[in-house]
Amino acid sequence: MKTLSTLFDIFCFAFVLFCIFSASIRLEATEIALQKEGDILGTFAVGKNPVRALFDGTHIWVTNINSDTVTKLRASDGSTLGNFPVSSGPLDMAFDGTNIWITNASRGKITKLRASDGTILGTFDAGNFPFAIAFDGTNVWVTNQSGNTVMKFRASNGEKLDTFDVGTSPRDIIFDGENIWVANASSNDVTKLRASDGAALGTFRVGFGPRGIAFDGKNIWISNFNSANVTKLRAHDGAKAGTYAVGDNPRGIIFDGTYIWVTNYSSNTVMKLSISDGAILGTFQAGAGPLGITFDGNDLWVINYSDNTVMRMKRELP
Repeated sequence: MKTLSTLFDIFCFAFVLFCIFSASIRLEATEIALQKEGDILGTFAVGKNPVRALFDGTHIWVTNINSDTVTKLRASDGSTLGNFPVSSGPLDMAFDGTNIWITNASRGKITKLRASDGTILGTFDAGNFPFAIAFDGTNVWVTNQSGNTVMKFRASNGEKLDTFDVGTSPRDIIFDGENIWVANASSNDVTKLRASDGAALGTFRVGFGPRGIAFDGKNIWISNFNSANVTKLRAHDGAKAGTYAVGDNPRGIIFDGTYIWVTNYSSNTVMKLSISDGAILGTFQAGAGPLGITFDGNDLWVINYSDNTVMRMKRELP
């Protein structure tokens, strides 16, 4: 009888554990179901005054302009995997499939960093105040804010291939699969260059102080920092397709495959826009001074310059 009693006690104990575990799973599932778009899924400390975020397929990378470092976070949970020293003034990044390329504005350099372990593979002269950088599948392109030029480098070895004139104070840059687009902050326009040879294909007026730039597969979107709006240009001919009001001092802008997202630096918000008509589909609270933004396939990552943080924000799939 004692043995039967012991077995019964064990069964009861196991049943209680099962009930607790099941309740925990149901509670967690309920919490996940209750999460809505714009909810903050985590806030992670990085270096001093972070500027840009980049997703490499597995990790989130952040440039910390006043720490002279880049931070690598695991995208699945935000764990810090490394803080890697680079040349001073790291601003923007591009990923070539294996390596991270970083502009070092105050040193006039670009740095090539191995993504797997953060090893510096090279540092290359990159003109007067290199600001933004883009990868075209073979080469990297760098804007020189104080030189009013764009430089083209071979990604395999960092060799400088050519320099091309653009507008005044070029900032952000993007590759659309065929051409390079450059936002010129002080001339209030965008330059289109043919990626194969750098030939100028057009200069197109946008709003005041264009900063960020994104491509939705058909159109180029530009955040106009001093106009509180974004401009949509047709990529094939540069014709203006629309101008849409957003928050104060829009800065970062990305396309997530369905929507356009914009960070509003002085409003401390992130906005979701329809690509068809620029309608605002949502406005979400960010931290202090949101700048860069990236998308990891599931969620958004927002850089808060004044908070020294990066926030993971829920994005509802369409």
